[in-house]
Amino acid sequence: MAIHLTKESKILVQGMTGGEGMKHTRRMLAAGTNVVGGVNPRKAGRTVDFTERSVPVFGSVAEGMDAAGADVTVVFVPPAFTKAAVTEAADAGIGLAVVITEGVPVQDSVAFLAHARRRGTRVIGPNCPGLISPGQSNAGIIPADIAKPGRIGLVSKSGTLTYQLMYELRDIGFSTCVGIGGDPVVGTTHIDCLAAFQDDPDTDLIVLIGEIGGDAEERAAAYIRDHVTKPVVGYIAGFTAPEGRTMGHAGAIVSGSSGTARAKQRALEAAGVRVGRTPTETARQVLAVLDAGS
Repeated sequence: MAIHLTKESKILVQGMTGGEGMKHTRRMLAAGTNVVGGVNPRKAGRTVDFTERSVPVFGSVAEGMDAAGADVTVVFVPPAFTKAAVTEAADAGIGLAVVITEGVPVQDSVAFLAHARRRGTRVIGPNCPGLISPGQSNAGIIPADIAKPGRIGLVSKSGTLTYQLMYELRDIGFSTCVGIGGDPVVGTTHIDCLAAFQDDPDTDLIVLIGEIGGDAEERAAAYIRDHVTKPVVGYIAGFTAPEGRTMGHAGAIVSGSSGTARAKQRALEAAGVRVGRTPTETARQVLAVLDAGS
């Protein structure tokens, strides 16, 4: 079991024939992901040969869904075209759109996320590394060789810290790791993933990675307090950030004590979450919780 992405997922890649799309499609296929097609209206009808298989190129998301049964799309198109790409996918009725593109204008994100929500399409991102259910499927740019299948669920704002915690806990393994992105507006939140991991019978422990700025982690803490019965271990990036300065992702805006790492740590700990001050300390906290429960 996993959340949002399993071995049954059939994936389209919007922008597959571009440089980044080609590179990461190759990596997804090598990880065992069932990539059933690319989307490029100008190259429809062609096929692209990878080591694992030849992948057809469709003229639209709807065509890829009809012809290949796709239910997930991964978006590797430039920022100026991301709104149109996600809108097209949502209009086609796809279940999940994973938007890797960074630099998407916030007003575009607001528009396509609202449209996708109305159409019933879950969006992960934009500006995210995607998600991976190790041993099953990998949608995005997360390296597949740094973790094995296991029973930890991970949700993170930061791509780099997703990789770091996966590596730190590689011997334990993960059900699913989700990089939700650090932009001010994203389609899937910490809370969405917490709810899914809570309901996943094959996830025993949840790791939540946040960062300074905004109040997403404080809202997640309130949700954990009221709804999550599984153990949660957290890490907040930015304990050493200078006060009064905007750091990191576009969403990392700190005003006074609001949005600081310390304020987020206090909120999470009040909800029963163990919070590490470094990725390595966070991994040790995870191991201590697992040892205590074994």
